[in-house]
Amino acid sequence: MWSERRLPRVENRDGDHRSPYQRDKARILHSAAFRRLQAKTQVLGVGLSDFYRTRLTHSLEAAQIGVGICAQLSVKYPQETSHLALDSNLVEALCLAHDIGHPPFGHGGEIALNYMMSDAGGFEGNGQTFRIVTKLEPYTKEHGMNLSRRAILGLVKYPNFISRLRGTNSETATKPDKLRVVKAHDWLPPKGLFDCDASIFDWLTAPFSTADKDLYMALKPGKSSLGHSKTQHKSVDCSIMELADDIAYGVHDLEDAIVMGMINQAEFDDFMQARISDLQVEGLSNNFSQLSQRLFNQEHYERKNAIGALVNLFITAIELVPLNKFESPLLDFQAQMPEQYGQALDLFKQFVYLKVIQKPEIQLLEYKGQQTVMELFEAFASDPERLLPLNTRMRWQNALEQNLGMRVIADYISGMTDEFASRLYSNMFVPKRGGTHDTLSL
Repeated sequence: MWSERRLPRVENRDGDHRSPYQRDKARILHSAAFRRLQAKTQVLGVGLSDFYRTRLTHSLEAAQIGVGICAQLSVKYPQETSHLALDSNLVEALCLAHDIGHPPFGHGGEIALNYMMSDAGGFEGNGQTFRIVTKLEPYTKEHGMNLSRRAILGLVKYPNFISRLRGTNSETATKPDKLRVVKAHDWLPPKGLFDCDASIFDWLTAPFSTADKDLYMALKPGKSSLGHSKTQHKSVDCSIMELADDIAYGVHDLEDAIVMGMINQAEFDDFMQARISDLQVEGLSNNFSQLSQRLFNQEHYERKNAIGALVNLFITAIELVPLNKFESPLLDFQAQMPEQYGQALDLFKQFVYLKVIQKPEIQLLEYKGQQTVMELFEAFASDPERLLPLNTRMRWQNALEQNLGMRVIADYISGMTDEFASRLYSNMFVPKRGGTHDTLSL
């Protein structure tokens, strides 16, 4: 049942001996949504350099790490992984697809769309990934990529709905009169699915018992700073994908920052050395000085060897742990990092966040992207039948009966690349820019 698709296969191709998950991977690789990742911001803005990572190269590296995690778990836990039918093609597909719902301009674009959709169901990148693979990508007429049930399950990092997760603080927040004074922190979205996709989620979770589904959707104790709730469970495949994403973010994005000269060895050592030493992580705490020297070495191969050693350290530490809570093994088993290794990886992620992402020059780019997305949304929402492209306009008209017109506009803008959104903004709002030829080229 986990290899089933919402739209049964109607065309059998002679000689196609691929597994369902190999077909899933092919559909993702050949999708327009995946190709667009090449021009979407990862950490640094697209176009600032030809070296650092985009969403596409990040996803490719996460996929490679995910395959490595599968390989080492299969050796360490042969019986459990056989029972789970753990499949490296499936995990690779999940890692490739995990970011396809993220809008242009990274975090700034997500904040912008959540703000503009605050009265129409909100916006969140992982929820948009779910929409793309199940509805929007035109591999089929109505079922998106028509992936296998297990592949879709593996992409659901937050298995509950934004309406149930949204905090009371955000519901009572006063929307500013001007877009330029919207503060990003005030409009952080809860992480979950859109209510309009509930029927697909019901199909997805149909094989689970009622008790398993309820527990799968259960919320963590406590709230975020905005009062948002958080989910606490995911499938075993999703847990591997999430670890691969975290490793790629914490380690590979650090490499970008070093090469771009955005951080130096002194501030890296000052932030990391004592904290890593206290964790007593074998192979890291006792070798930190040597690792730091290699990371900041002018010789490229020294840095690459250090990055490879770090990735290997985290991959080989991962364990397969039963929760002993669920009937379904797909939910009961989780890939987890031992506590001290997880804390060490969190330190790398914190360092990238504090010393790179929070830099004023990066935040200026994020703010600029936020403004671009909000103004585009405001324009399209003001007169959709006049301004939307023909195919999107038809989707908007069809969605009006379900009161989902704004969701269609969010779908359209979130699918844009950074460059497309910038050119469209210029053509719409900058005087003497964007004649008929330029507009048609969009």
